[in-house]
Amino acid sequence: MFKELLESIIERTEGSLGALIMGTDGIAVEKVLGEAGADANLDVAAAEFTSLVRNAQRAGNDTGLGGLRELVISLESAVMVMRVLSRDYFVVLALGAHGNLGRARFELRKAELKLAKEFAV
Repeated sequence: MFKELLESIIERTEGSLGALIMGTDGIAVEKVLGEAGADANLDVAAAEFTSLVRNAQRAGNDTGLGGLRELVISLESAVMVMRVLSRDYFVVLALGAHGNLGRARFELRKAELKLAKEFAV
């Protein structure tokens, strides 16, 4: 189920490099990487960005602004869009520098709704 969902996100989003479902422990639950995504070590990058997700979650809660929903990191050659599924899991979509960010955000929101039951605490 997870692999098919990630594949559909990639197919629907122009400029996608790969998509992953990650645990906040830095371990990928599932991943689908295109050739460019595998070359760019997106699985390693997603694991590294896990600490940013945890810190943003903590900052939102500590300041009273609420839980993290989405985090976008724009790099020179890629954009990483992360959408929180639960306290312990999030989905990542990596785009090339000219990928469709709006569509990426939309597809990750749809994925969040589809996966809500799977990752409910």
